[in-house]
Amino acid sequence: MARPPVVKIMDYGKYKFEEAKAARAAKKKQHIIHLKEVKFRPGIDDHDFDFKVRHAREFLGEGNKVKVTMMFRGRQIAHTELGKAVLDRVAASLADVGKVEQDAKLDGRNMVMVLAPK
Repeated sequence: MARPPVVKIMDYGKYKFEEAKAARAAKKKQHIIHLKEVKFRPGIDDHDFDFKVRHAREFLGEGNKVKVTMMFRGRQIAHTELGKAVLDRVAASLADVGKVEQDAKLDGRNMVMVLAPK
């Protein structure tokens, strides 16, 4: 708080370089959460279900969100409760590593649910 105010003379190029260096270091340490997608069909078999759930478990373990999509074709759209049952089964299988962030909702011919890591 000097009177009159004192000015510090500095090298602006060096200042900008140090600022950029600090920004690069901060960017290196941050973890970006990606949204991974796993697609299911209403009549999925047990082995296929387990395989896709294993991939979703891997994605959640890496700290990414998982978008679980139930795709309906043709007359399958008339029985959305079958797709909802499969999505509930997925949520139950992944309850130990993830939680439901967005519950299953119908979006056109697809039913979408989002899981987030715990």
